[in-house]
Amino acid sequence: MILLNLLPHREIAREKRKVDFRNTVVLFAFAGMGLTYGWISYTQMRIESQNYRNQLLTAEIKKLDLEIKQVANLEAEILALKARKKAVEDLQADRNLPVHLLAEFTRLIPEGMYLTSIKQDGRKITLAGVAQSNQRISELLTNLDTRSPWLETPELVEIVAATTSLNQRDQRQVANFQMIVKQKPATPLDSASTASGAATSTAQLKP
Repeated sequence: MILLNLLPHREIAREKRKVDFRNTVVLFAFAGMGLTYGWISYTQMRIESQNYRNQLLTAEIKKLDLEIKQVANLEAEILALKARKKAVEDLQADRNLPVHLLAEFTRLIPEGMYLTSIKQDGRKITLAGVAQSNQRISELLTNLDTRSPWLETPELVEIVAATTSLNQRDQRQVANFQMIVKQKPATPLDSASTASGAATSTAQLKP
């Protein structure tokens, strides 16, 4: 007995292949969507983690900026305090300077001469006085130039011969002189030496 297949087997196979293809496409689509979602989620997680680190870094930078500003303020305060300290030291040195100058003149003026006036204009000091001889004036110039930590560069302005009377019968030839000397930059000294210098100057700087 001969059997005949009258069903459309080619169409059935073709439809089966179409269904398999659609299923494969759908499967790959879902797989692609899953991979895409996973990649997006991973990237978003990395972005959020980086944003969190950026926020921490920004907060630390703000703290460092605040600390740097505080350090700068402290440095400015330290500089201001140093400037005030120096100003006080300079004032202290300037206050004691006249006493030291008088003590220096007393120590350096040789015998046989005395000062009649002392004038100061800034660092320039003008001296006027009377000497028994020109040799005494030369000795004073040498002392001012080499033996004083307070004075420098003495310069003789003039010498004028004159006569002074010791009494009605005794007259002597003297030399009236004027010289200029410069004051060195002042440095603060202790008050004890200032007081002793002032006492010595007061006692000896007299004609």
